[in-house]
Amino acid sequence: MFKKKSIFTFLRAQVAAFLGGLTDYGLMILLTEIFKLHFTFSILISGSVGAIINFSINRFWVFKNHSGYSSCINNQLFKFALVVLGSISLKSFGTLILQKTFQIDYRIGRIITDSFVSYGFNYPLIKYWVFRVNEKQSATE
Repeated sequence: MFKKKSIFTFLRAQVAAFLGGLTDYGLMILLTEIFKLHFTFSILISGSVGAIINFSINRFWVFKNHSGYSSCINNQLFKFALVVLGSISLKSFGTLILQKTFQIDYRIGRIITDSFVSYGFNYPLIKYWVFRVNEKQSATE
């Protein structure tokens, strides 16, 4: 049985992912359609901006893991940056494969790819690795 706290954490994480993803997707369209960048480059730029939004919301609202220690945030930022690099790589590659192999429009391919990357890659790593709360931290809260 799921704990009530776990369900709310998951739902808050989905709100954070949605807001970061909405920014990411909208900026990708803008950069590709208006500024004529190839969508793989647009995903790199827009993914980085969306990641900043996502990190901030996750740190302060979803996981409430924001102690004042600079080493803590540096560690979280480093881990989050690694997750973002993996995520952006998977999104770019997945979108490109769907577009080249199956002739799926990059906008649709991106949504399909995002679904798998968000739930199968981003959420587990962000929850259990980036913002993991150890027993010592949870005892003081």
